[in-house]
Amino acid sequence: SRYIKSSSVLHPSSTNKVNIDKVPTRRRRIRSGSHSLRGWVQGTDGEWTWEEDDPSAAYTPISSTTTATIDGESTGEISVQATPTLPSGKFRPKQSLGQNYLRDGNTVAKIVRAFAKDAVETLAASTSKEDVAVAAKNDNLVDPTNFNSLKQQTGLRAVELGPGAGALTDVLLQSVGSSNLQCIEIDGRSVELLSEKHPSLRIHHEDVLQVDYAVLAKEEGGPLSIIGNLPYYITSQILFALADASHGNSVRSATVTMQWEVAQRIVAPTRCKDYGILSVVFQLYTTPKIHFKIPPTVFYPQPKVDSALLGLHFLGPTSLRRRLAGVSPAHLRSVVTTAFQQRRKTVRNGLKKLALEVYGGDAERVKEFFERSTGEGDLPPVVRE
Repeated sequence: SRYIKSSSVLHPSSTNKVNIDKVPTRRRRIRSGSHSLRGWVQGTDGEWTWEEDDPSAAYTPISSTTTATIDGESTGEISVQATPTLPSGKFRPKQSLGQNYLRDGNTVAKIVRAFAKDAVETLAASTSKEDVAVAAKNDNLVDPTNFNSLKQQTGLRAVELGPGAGALTDVLLQSVGSSNLQCIEIDGRSVELLSEKHPSLRIHHEDVLQVDYAVLAKEEGGPLSIIGNLPYYITSQILFALADASHGNSVRSATVTMQWEVAQRIVAPTRCKDYGILSVVFQLYTTPKIHFKIPPTVFYPQPKVDSALLGLHFLGPTSLRRRLAGVSPAHLRSVVTTAFQQRRKTVRNGLKKLALEVYGGDAERVKEFFERSTGEGDLPPVVRE
């Protein structure tokens, strides 16, 4: 795997094996003209878009009133509508943006319900006993199992990443209200569509990888609750950016879709093949949980792999500092990255190069460091072997 340095933190690059684009094919260089490749069509401008098999039905709305169940709890009745009706041929998913729109109302309801659960639970965890007592006295406690009570939730600051055609946005507006929701979207077509449909909705026409969550949280008056149907090819970069933001208490929770295999890596236990950099970082910074598996059939166009909805409850600055025990986050990630880049080596041998850098290339001091660790057990046996 290759790594790029961004915002003083090492991030997996888009060529990392686990970051697979949701689109079913790889981009192919074609000089001119309009060409087709397994459902993707390249226009004269070089952009790849999904070819509609049936233009009149591609964006047919799926409306229903459903009861979704998350972690054994019912949402109650939720009125949902998946991808809205759009002008045929004018709003095709773009391969360059990794767009796969949600088109199933039941899945939309389950995702928003899981977001509500994550957001309310993290809000409750960060609320003082005095505030809880006041809320209870005023009969203003929010029931996380009641989907329609989110508008009453004081301190909820929802941010949707990449709303696309608005399948999640429409339901979020019903539940949290426009004053508690804002969206980040790079596609100008989506910005125009959502602005026309929801004039009061705050939409930032911006690349999600360029968002300054610290500034956004300061403007909103506190930590943010994130939700989004993320493109596979930038999932890791987005997650690392959220982890960075949690240092300053800018992000409280995230409920996001991703490739099933990536979600499994994040929640993987130790001593297994899936355990790696993502596991260490996000089990350290958050309490991660896979809410449910998502089949390809609920997306348009359909990816070739399963997806997952992952919930991340960020610890916050105080608990994170206590867990890090004085270790610099940047130094920690350097050690973790170095160790897992050489998985076939023992941890001790894998860290020798980094130790040489720390000790200015003095091999004797490095040798003394590792030998000294065998005395009082400063390092675990698996490192000393």
